[in-house]
Amino acid sequence: MYRFPKDLYADVRINENVQSNIYIKNGEVENNTSVSVTGAIVRVYDGEMWYSSVTNDLSAIQQELDDLAGLAKPNPDILNDPMVKNFEVNRAEVLIYDGENDLRKVGREQKMQLLEGLIADCVDDSIPEINSWDAFYNDTHTVKRFYSSKGAAITQDKQACAAGIYFQITVNGVTTSGGKSQRKMDLGSIKNLSQEIIAERDRTLDFARNAVDVTPGDYTCVLAPVVTAMFTHESFGHKSEADFMLNDKTLRDEWIMGKTVGNEKVSICDSGDMPNHGYTPYDDEGSKARETWLIKNGVLTGRLHDAHSAAVLGEEITGNCRAQSYQCMPMVRMTNTYMQGGSDNVEQMISEVEDGIYVYCVNYGTGQSTFTMQPSICYRIRDGKLAEPIRANVVTGSVFKTLFDIDAVGDDFELFDSYFCGKNGQTVSVSAGGPTIRVKSLTVN
Repeated sequence: MYRFPKDLYADVRINENVQSNIYIKNGEVENNTSVSVTGAIVRVYDGEMWYSSVTNDLSAIQQELDDLAGLAKPNPDILNDPMVKNFEVNRAEVLIYDGENDLRKVGREQKMQLLEGLIADCVDDSIPEINSWDAFYNDTHTVKRFYSSKGAAITQDKQACAAGIYFQITVNGVTTSGGKSQRKMDLGSIKNLSQEIIAERDRTLDFARNAVDVTPGDYTCVLAPVVTAMFTHESFGHKSEADFMLNDKTLRDEWIMGKTVGNEKVSICDSGDMPNHGYTPYDDEGSKARETWLIKNGVLTGRLHDAHSAAVLGEEITGNCRAQSYQCMPMVRMTNTYMQGGSDNVEQMISEVEDGIYVYCVNYGTGQSTFTMQPSICYRIRDGKLAEPIRANVVTGSVFKTLFDIDAVGDDFELFDSYFCGKNGQTVSVSAGGPTIRVKSLTVN
């Protein structure tokens, strides 16, 4: 399609994005919009520096290429540049959302009806503790095209939609937020949410009415699947993004391939080819997705790369170079990252804990060498049974120690499509997953 400059590497990434958003607060529609944006980023590399420009005028792409090439220094040996050698030459059309399930074909009236149905089922004005509620629906459909001077030509699509209701519940002057949302890849998968929303509303009500403050200390903790997902993403997934290691020798020395870094029950994988929220069959450098096992049976076996980090560290690319939009330069990012399920029975895992904490869900988490998670709902475990709800501010521990302290991995694996991950000012869609796990000791405050 384009005349690429001689003695330089160049690529063009075009995004066509359609989004809709509905937001209703306490019965009032505050937003009901649909937006369509098309744009492109053009990049040229001469072996020393990237030159890039962004345009919303697709007819101007050739001129942008020519202008950038005029700024760069011709390099007859560009194809032997270690990073350029890593760029794959894939030619593919992967359009799996352009049929009947294409969200662009669903009218705004139908989306509003779905949300209004959830509100009618789940909002109960007779519950005095509920002082406010928010309901939302949003979706996005993206077609991405990628062309490179090495000969790559890729067209792919991606979409997701989400709906949910959250309630603000006040008991004795303390407000607790709770509810349920679900994000899936087609509208049909989020239509029957009412019972799940009601169940979470009622669980939050019970928590708000009966929770007691935790006694700070170190506890055996059982983490529900959604909490394991957060731990996996924040505490280990980010450590696996190899660009963090390029200027950090200490980190490289800590995470050596083949090193035992956790209990043999622990295996963690990242895969962009799964049709979930992190779906990335080809990344923003044109590399094909891989199934990358980061930990296998407690042993460090891989990390996530773009072409640059793979070249510097002498490892293979993994298809993990992603950008938030056509306006952004891509970097190493996770896709669908999860801890593999095990064979331990969850009820038995809990029954073996004499005194501990069951972490049901969390609001957010962070993680480097030490990780923290801010729990929203916890329960005390007494004599092997779930007891009273517990109000805790933070669960924390050492990543290195916790991976070894995981002594049971449940058979109830779940993958959650609700995540967005921020890094260096960019946000991308990801999925995270895992089973229930038991950790010998975490600090709970």
